[in-house]
Amino acid sequence: MDKFKIILGSKSPRRQELIKELGFPFEIRTKEVEENYPDNLPALEVAGYLAKLKAAPLIDSLQDGEILLTSDTVVLHQKKILGKPKNKEEAFYMLRSLSGNSHEVITGVNLVSKNKEYNFSTSTTVYFSELSDEQIHYYIDNYQPFDKAGSYGIQEWIGMVGIEKIEGCFYNVMGLPVHELYKTLLNF
Repeated sequence: MDKFKIILGSKSPRRQELIKELGFPFEIRTKEVEENYPDNLPALEVAGYLAKLKAAPLIDSLQDGEILLTSDTVVLHQKKILGKPKNKEEAFYMLRSLSGNSHEVITGVNLVSKNKEYNFSTSTTVYFSELSDEQIHYYIDNYQPFDKAGSYGIQEWIGMVGIEKIEGCFYNVMGLPVHELYKTLLNF
């Protein structure tokens, strides 16, 4: 595991925690990127596209033995991508629409070294139980989910009380499909 060093192109504390738990040496290196994608891009490809977009300004900084890891997570509900909410009202609207329904969480991962690049996406289906307006307001007021796609973190209170089941990788919903990532890094 120490034959290479991960350069994590993310400020996400959840992604940093997950990479640390995998046991790979890493450092954080980021540059701000406008997270825009073409309107005609199929929704299932958006996360992978954004992960690759985040890598672009960091590639020139790579040294031998470094692998740049960038990723992006989107929530796809009723053929619409739910990004990060801008305010409490938008967070409430998103959680109200997810309540009692299922949705897809797609995380795109981009890996780049000096001589190789690989991009993959992982999807997980999440089933929410019916949430009351009071529960939604409680969650938003106490957990401030404004840095999370779809306005929620599965590892937080709302995941404990509101998610009935998932089909796929739990960590993918947190923002990084660590099982697939680990296998890919070992063979990169």
